[in-house]
Amino acid sequence: MIQSTAFGSMTIDGRTFHSDLIIFPDGRVQDNWWRKRGHVLAVDDIRSLADTSPEVIVAGTGTSGRMRPDSDLQAFLDARGIALIAETNTRAAKIYNRKIEAGVNVGACFHLTC
Repeated sequence: MIQSTAFGSMTIDGRTFHSDLIIFPDGRVQDNWWRKRGHVLAVDDIRSLADTSPEVIVAGTGTSGRMRPDSDLQAFLDARGIALIAETNTRAAKIYNRKIEAGVNVGACFHLTC
């Protein structure tokens, strides 16, 4: 579960991270996550997450929502039967936690700054 999120940090299960990250459905966290085009979320950026076949991927688009899904990402995820929810980090963290509590097979990725 995500306990808190603020500009440049996120606390998950008691552990605080200071770099962009991916949360896999099994709870494993990959920090120091980088996207190839900065504020664009593209297929190759989350392919390893999509390969775990979550029902939903929640994308935290930053504190002010600057990261945006690439135009071909939705079609890629639709073809795999994976829903995408992209929201600012505060909203995305709440959605992610609700999905976990509901027993949904969910993964997430978060841009921790802008």
